[in-house]
Amino acid sequence: MIKEKRTPMDLMDEIYSLAYWITGSEASATELVNLTYLNVTLDTPEREVFKIFRNCYFDTFSHDNASCIPKPSCNPMEQLGAAILQRDADINLSVLLSAVSGLKHRTISEIIGKPLKTIRVWLSAGRKSLAERILTFDASLLHGISIDKGGALKKNFGLPDSSFS
Repeated sequence: MIKEKRTPMDLMDEIYSLAYWITGSEASATELVNLTYLNVTLDTPEREVFKIFRNCYFDTFSHDNASCIPKPSCNPMEQLGAAILQRDADINLSVLLSAVSGLKHRTISEIIGKPLKTIRVWLSAGRKSLAERILTFDASLLHGISIDKGGALKKNFGLPDSSFS
């Protein structure tokens, strides 16, 4: 549960951080924050601000980003794909709500609209996935270093694999 009552204005920096992390762009983040705050009042409860943020994100950016949700379709395979993409976006948002906003699992469950057990599983899986992506990205930036199948860093000086350890 949320212990102290924060106003929508108190949440603006967190909402912007969430928006930036989820869209990857300053312009998109600013647009998402503006859309969110067009739909809140000074009396809107904290939990509701995050719900509105989530809805604005899905309504506005779902069709713009391949990692998000495509527009609704009558094709069953497209509907399945959309459901999977929405689930992935909700997993990412769950991790961000926990990491950036410090929200408790129960509060995230209420914002996302999924059972508490589901959120716990999503947070665990989402954190692991994020860590793997960060490690892979960081390792790709290091010249001469790669990650083997077991996740260990390897030095590579252009020699065959058997010539170094």
